[in-house]
Amino acid sequence: MAKFHFHLDEERDEQGLELADLAAAKCEALEFAARHICDAANAFWDREEWTLSVTDGRGLILLQLQIVGTQSAATSSRVARHKA
Repeated sequence: MAKFHFHLDEERDEQGLELADLAAAKCEALEFAARHICDAANAFWDREEWTLSVTDGRGLILLQLQIVGTQSAATSSRVARHKA
């Protein structure tokens, strides 16, 4: 078992999680990202880029997940009202 920390942009994960190995940390990183994007869905679409870093207990970055969400002009309220 090893401790992995999941940092979302500037939000530092000081507690971390004990996981079996790097493969388990990769899976947890994807689940962590999905939970946080869903919890803040409106804010997610307003940002340019979102970064999740996974570090070991010493702070060494092991993985990074970078996500960019873009919203099409077809979904804007102005366009939707015009087509209605």
